[in-house]
Amino acid sequence: MVWQLVVFGLFLVFSLSLFCYYLCIFRLIVNKTESKSQTSTLPVSVIICAKDEAENLKQFLPEIYRQNYPDYEVVLIDDRSIDDTFDVMQDFEERFPDKTRLVKVNFNDDERLRGNKKYALTLGIKAAKHPYLLFTDADCKPASANWIQQMVQKFSQSKQLVLGYGKYQVQTGFLNKLIRFETVQTALQYLSYALKGMPYMGVGRNLAYTKDLFMENNGFYTHLDILSGDDDLFVNEVATADNTAVCLHPDSFTISKPKQTLGDFIRQKRRHIGTAQYYHLKHRLLLAWYFISLSGFWLTAVLLLAVRYQWQIVLGIVFVRLATAWYINYKVNKQLQEPGLTGWFPVLEISLILMQLYFFVLNLFKKPEYWNK
Repeated sequence: MVWQLVVFGLFLVFSLSLFCYYLCIFRLIVNKTESKSQTSTLPVSVIICAKDEAENLKQFLPEIYRQNYPDYEVVLIDDRSIDDTFDVMQDFEERFPDKTRLVKVNFNDDERLRGNKKYALTLGIKAAKHPYLLFTDADCKPASANWIQQMVQKFSQSKQLVLGYGKYQVQTGFLNKLIRFETVQTALQYLSYALKGMPYMGVGRNLAYTKDLFMENNGFYTHLDILSGDDDLFVNEVATADNTAVCLHPDSFTISKPKQTLGDFIRQKRRHIGTAQYYHLKHRLLLAWYFISLSGFWLTAVLLLAVRYQWQIVLGIVFVRLATAWYINYKVNKQLQEPGLTGWFPVLEISLILMQLYFFVLNLFKKPEYWNK
């Protein structure tokens, strides 16, 4: 039948597209090796923006102060918290007066400012006294005492922006696996594209750039009215093949607390997906076609196998594609130190595709919430 031939043709197109992504882009992160660490002494400002994060700051701030680095300050920004966040900041300021600088941000009830983290971050960046800025979140901790050293050593005369990897804690349960799998897949894309010379995003849990780069590009001005995207939209605007570096040393990772319920995870991912519509067109097209190819591959494969149309060829291509994707995921999971995920592929992949479709449809009818609103 004609429709079977059309579906088979689409299946071949989707399969070929996926192999192109694997061989031309994703293999770059698989083959990425970190050179021998060098000692850096660049002055760094570690910037943390917190909103109602008192307990997380008590737990994770001590890890920031245990860093093996000779010259850094910690800029803590209180973004209109109603808990004890500011008191915790003051306590750390008194305990570490030689390193800590405190910026307290209190916004009014102006609707334009509500829920917008970018205003708070801008004040913190302006208050930072050092030219190199390293960002993380209040619910994150460095994977090692050499976090600053590893990230900052990627700066050079030409490299003004450093993309790092932000992990989530390993916990029991399928939801934790899904969260970490989604994090790995996102990193696989944005880090591979950066290595290809096409950086398009970064994550605020582990991101570094120079103060000059921020000021020369007027900060978040062009997307200040968009409530999210203080990390990925800024990177999408200013990152180039020449000014961007990638850091994949295990000591450079940060570790965050994952969401504990499916509802919280859905709300978080809807915010992240909502900013992608503002990326440069070429990035949106490449990301969209990858998702279309991935979901289309599974849909057309199931249809063809259900009617047994060219099923030997289809089954063979499915096997080769799964073997290729499994190998890439195995290598990336090992490189990013993400245990317990490889054996669940492709269950996690199919689950993630269905969730992303759900996010896309849901965002069409209801705007996501932002920044602890």
